[in-house]
Amino acid sequence: MHVAFVSKSAAAIPLELVTSGGVGPWSKGQDKRVKVLVDATAFRGEVGKVLVVPGAEGEIEKVVVGIGDGKDGFALASLPGTLPPGDYELVGAPDGLSAETLALGWADGAYRFTKYKASKEKPRRLVMPKGADAEEASRQAEAIDWLRDLVNTPPCDMGPIEIAKEAEGLAKEFGAEIEITKGKALEGGYPMVHAVGRGAVQPPRYIEIAWGKKDAPVVAIVGKGVAFDTGGLNLKGGDNMRLMKKDMGGAAHALALGRLVMGAGLPVRMILCVPAVENAIGPDAFRPSDILKSRKGLTVEIEDTDAEGRLILADALTRASEHNPELILDFATLTGAARVALGPDLAPLYTDDDRLAADIAEGSKATGDPVWRMPLWAGYEGGLKSPIADMKNLGDGPMGGSITAALFLKAFVTAPSWAHFDVWSWRQARYGRPAGAAACGLRAVWAMLKSRYA
Repeated sequence: MHVAFVSKSAAAIPLELVTSGGVGPWSKGQDKRVKVLVDATAFRGEVGKVLVVPGAEGEIEKVVVGIGDGKDGFALASLPGTLPPGDYELVGAPDGLSAETLALGWADGAYRFTKYKASKEKPRRLVMPKGADAEEASRQAEAIDWLRDLVNTPPCDMGPIEIAKEAEGLAKEFGAEIEITKGKALEGGYPMVHAVGRGAVQPPRYIEIAWGKKDAPVVAIVGKGVAFDTGGLNLKGGDNMRLMKKDMGGAAHALALGRLVMGAGLPVRMILCVPAVENAIGPDAFRPSDILKSRKGLTVEIEDTDAEGRLILADALTRASEHNPELILDFATLTGAARVALGPDLAPLYTDDDRLAADIAEGSKATGDPVWRMPLWAGYEGGLKSPIADMKNLGDGPMGGSITAALFLKAFVTAPSWAHFDVWSWRQARYGRPAGAAACGLRAVWAMLKSRYA
């Protein structure tokens, strides 16, 4: 079981969840000292607000937790960072909140990145809520923790070589096949992956994991693995480069989703593809105005070396399509335009498959994991035309950047169904949760896959 959970505890402190609109009716059923405490602390049930009720001997008798309008399944995420160490147990939850999602919210808040700075905190554990699938909740919490560790690790310890080692460890754990392509084979087979990564000290590589019965439905998962992005010769400014260790967040999402698929024994043939590079400046770095040949055979004129993620994904999506999958899912920290459009929390979804979009939306609703469908507007495809190559790697002008990036990827996909997620893989410090790596859209997609194939 995940370290933030416990199956049972005789010393567990009760947690009562109260909506902002339910404080009045709830308080009428409490004894006088609790009513006085509610008034004295002006407790109104806002999200993240807690009311610690002491017992006769000064111990914590119970904790009343404000959950606002009662729609946020991750309402418990702030508690492991604010409550005293110990075990806690839900004594009831309002209708509409999933016990499993509440548990995952607790695990989300309990996460600490301790690779470089040890934590002296004592644990806060949640007794697995009634009605929750303990095995499934732990599986998801562990996959998300791993994703966050991968993204939080700086590029000095998470370059293309280390990403490949993490993938090798995953494949070994589940008895999957793995092939890592590098050197001359990479240059010949995945020319745009090679071109983007050839300027770095750590050479680029293409990672592919295959798992599951060969006669099962084929599902391909692709993740952008840019270990660090300087912007290349179109160098980023300092503020924009500061968080570029997270530019392999798409790869982290793909690997985490692969762990969920294999851990649950989903009856599919999974193909997991990660192009791993560092977009660095060096004597052999690719240049603006270069024309690259892709694995698919299309030529691409480089307008900006900082639009590199779509180049390596293009080769990976071409390879994924060669497996004849019925579904391709790709994750990438692809554009700042996606953040301008939807902010840090919403994961933009691009697909031409209305049924797939509806299934992912249903998974998003069921898990409280926000995803928002964006248009693959064909009218912007003209902006990707080049006078001297088949395509260029930027659209015309700064507008609609997330859409044109998705349209670029679409040109390299050959599959009945495909979805692209332009994720941030990060979150700001809000709601009592610290800033750092975050899973964006992962639980929504996993819910969709379970619904389709489990």
